[in-house]
Amino acid sequence: MKTKLTLVMEDEVIYNAKKYAKKNDESLSSLVENYLKAVSGTPKTANPKKANSKKTTSLIEKYRGIINLPDNYDYKKEIGLYLLEKYNKL
Repeated sequence: MKTKLTLVMEDEVIYNAKKYAKKNDESLSSLVENYLKAVSGTPKTANPKKANSKKTTSLIEKYRGIINLPDNYDYKKEIGLYLLEKYNKL
């Protein structure tokens, strides 16, 4: 099922994204969808038209899984400690 999504961002970002999508013969919607799938860990759906012609060059794909953290790692706690140290200088 497809659902419409409205995004708000800077004009220059939209312009550059449209230019990139056109250059790669891809719609802006599919570009955003594939990015969101990459960051969420959802596998891409195969597009038979482009199956062999396009390699995934995303930095996210390139670096996914290179850091192994313990199961009990609390990233929110770590961010909080970092921000406290950075901004709580008395």
